[in-house]
Amino acid sequence: MSRSYRWLGLILLVSGVVSSLSQVIPKSDAQAAFLGFDRNDYPGDGNLSELRRTFDYTGYWLNNPPGAKANTWVGKRNTVQAAGFGFLVLFNGRLYSELKAADNATRLGQTDAQSAASAARREGFPNATIIFLDQEEGGRMLPEQKAYIYAWVDAVTRSGFHAGIYCSGVGAKEETGKTVITAEDIRQSAGSRQVTYWVTNDACPPAPGCLTTRNPPLPSLNGITFADVWQFAQSPQRKDVAASCKGYNSDGNCYPAGSGARNQLHVDLNTATSSDPSHGRKHE
Repeated sequence: MSRSYRWLGLILLVSGVVSSLSQVIPKSDAQAAFLGFDRNDYPGDGNLSELRRTFDYTGYWLNNPPGAKANTWVGKRNTVQAAGFGFLVLFNGRLYSELKAADNATRLGQTDAQSAASAARREGFPNATIIFLDQEEGGRMLPEQKAYIYAWVDAVTRSGFHAGIYCSGVGAKEETGKTVITAEDIRQSAGSRQVTYWVTNDACPPAPGCLTTRNPPLPSLNGITFADVWQFAQSPQRKDVAASCKGYNSDGNCYPAGSGARNQLHVDLNTATSSDPSHGRKHE
């Protein structure tokens, strides 16, 4: 055998070993993206096992989700962790109309941050868990909104937790014709604050639609390169943004594989750089 053929054989042998190892060794947080879901209502203890077959982590509300009069996630942290999930810990923030009516948006941000930290401790989340402030309104943030957001971020950080923001990654056109992306607007004004960004962009492309794959796209592929989490599908499907997206049910919702549609377990889909994006698992 010539020297060139011996080298070729060695290369093929090494390639085969590497290929075999890649099928055995589980993906690490540094190598891949991880699929998760979030929804306003707790899915029920009996559905966690089936959901875990598809998802690595779940959203977890600390206060009433948008439009809800109660929070059905309360007291479920241990059950969710025991089922094998990581966490996206969420606190529902204030709408502009509430801030405009308040005497002091900064003070309101501080008191809401204290509520978020207290709720996180009651639920058993460890120090340094990332709590995401749910910023539902998009476009350029007005002065009251920025005062509230940064006061909340600072107070959550002082409490021993880390701060994150859930916000839009979809461009909003202003009257001047300029397009503003909320995530970029918040980050540009954040100064030296350490904030983790969970960005929503369900427009196709870049979103893949309602697709529950074990190999989701990296969060940075949504167009916001600094995003650690990307929400790429929402329930119900937003016709003004995601009308061209595939995979949604005829009722407009996104359902996971299995009995999701039968059990009416509609979800929002997320991809993250970690299987526990909030670092909310407790290691006993």
